[in-house]
Amino acid sequence: MSQQGAALQTYNNELVKCIEDLCTKRDELQKQILSEEEEKTKIQNDIRILTERLAKINESLARKIASRNEYDKTIAETEAAYMKILESSQTLLHVLKNETAKDKSALGRSQTTLREKSREQTS
Repeated sequence: MSQQGAALQTYNNELVKCIEDLCTKRDELQKQILSEEEEKTKIQNDIRILTERLAKINESLARKIASRNEYDKTIAETEAAYMKILESSQTLLHVLKNETAKDKSALGRSQTTLREKSREQTS
């Protein structure tokens, strides 16, 4: 019986050691779980913060893009108006040159006529 008692004691010791090893592995696993849960919480907080920042940046971008589009529209309208002013100026200049040329031509004919009359009177 003492051999059976010794065998039972050996099995008992091995069983206790196996249970202790399992408890140690469980404790290590629990530490890893807690560490990963802590990391998960930090990452979720970072995601929340980044999501809020992203929303603010998107709102800011939308406002700035709308402003830029207004600038583009104003610039295009101003350039178009400026081009019309240039065209009108060119037309006016052309008309003035034609009128000046007509006036010079008419003045030249008047002076020629006056000279001819003056010569006729002196002759």
